[in-house]
Amino acid sequence: MEKLFSYGTLQFKNVQLDTFGRILNGTKEKLLGYKTERLKITDDSVINSSHNDNHPIIRYTGNEIDLVEGMLFEITHDELLLADSYEVDDYTRVKVTFKSGRVGWVYVGI
Repeated sequence: MEKLFSYGTLQFKNVQLDTFGRILNGTKEKLLGYKTERLKITDDSVINSSHNDNHPIIRYTGNEIDLVEGMLFEITHDELLLADSYEVDDYTRVKVTFKSGRVGWVYVGI
């Protein structure tokens, strides 16, 4: 199983159903050293799924005062590839360590 952190639209049930075909199970988690910004989305399939063209995106700051809260989901490797397809080119997937010490994937700004 893979761990995927969502701080945005992947937390929406309709996005999960559209992307993975199921509702995900997860736990609350925090990521230190990142801050949230906003990104204008132009991909119609992403806008149709999320019902929004303004999505959060996080960027690394290295400052532990900066904090992003979200959900850490357990998904399969195949579902991780589906998440890659959902995210637009402005995001890249990186492996990080969360405040709890758990390790998982997150999409960050390029």
